[in-house]
Amino acid sequence: MANITSPVRIIPKLEVKGPNLIKGIHLEGLRVVGKPEEAALHYYREGADEIIYMDIVASLYQRENLLDVVRRTAQKAFIPLTVGGGVRSLDDFRMFLRVGADKVAMNTAVIARPETITEAAEAFGSQCVVVSIEAMRRGPGRWEPYTDAGRTPTGLDAVEWAVKAASLGAGEIMLTSIDQDGTCKGYDLELVETVTRAVSIPVIASGGAGHPGHVGDVITKAHADAVAIAHILHFNKFTMTDVKNHLRSSGLPVREAPEEVEKVS
Repeated sequence: MANITSPVRIIPKLEVKGPNLIKGIHLEGLRVVGKPEEAALHYYREGADEIIYMDIVASLYQRENLLDVVRRTAQKAFIPLTVGGGVRSLDDFRMFLRVGADKVAMNTAVIARPETITEAAEAFGSQCVVVSIEAMRRGPGRWEPYTDAGRTPTGLDAVEWAVKAASLGAGEIMLTSIDQDGTCKGYDLELVETVTRAVSIPVIASGGAGHPGHVGDVITKAHADAVAIAHILHFNKFTMTDVKNHLRSSGLPVREAPEEVEKVS
């Protein structure tokens, strides 16, 4: 195992459709599993290191709803918030930062116009810019990025795109395996390792956790800097405490949950 000294970030990923927290398989077959703000605050109390909100529809109505959710969450959960889904412009970027997001994730817009990455980094700082890559395996050692919540192929190579995004000023890559998403069969370790070796910026691995061992594997075997988890939390298979205890017992550094988190209503 690599010598990992910095605490590994464990990040609940909350996919939002209108007022609902949802979860699917391969980014499809979406099921309502709760309310996003309630879930975010619950995971915050359990010791989550960050929260990711992803708006999977991003119509005007959904956008206004998500802005309110982010604003209320930021007032009660004192951890970094990343928000993505339908971010098309620097104005969209700025809007989410103003209501309390710390980072903003972009996918479709930066595929269409990669220079948006540089413009956002110059305007807000690279630390705020997350490039979301939703990738599907296309053969041995090759993955293709998709846009529009995993519906539209791009014709690009996911690893090459990650390298380009990093060179343009992205501060972080959120890497989702469409093939593994929601399956609980584990992360695509080959995909994650290939990207982490190719870029020098942090990579958040997403898609596939079925138990805490999968989280440990993607850190130790594929060198993910952070891990997004959803299904096992939303369906009460494991808790944040279960995940962190497993990592701790495996010798991995994790942040301790605060002894007393301010009671929120």
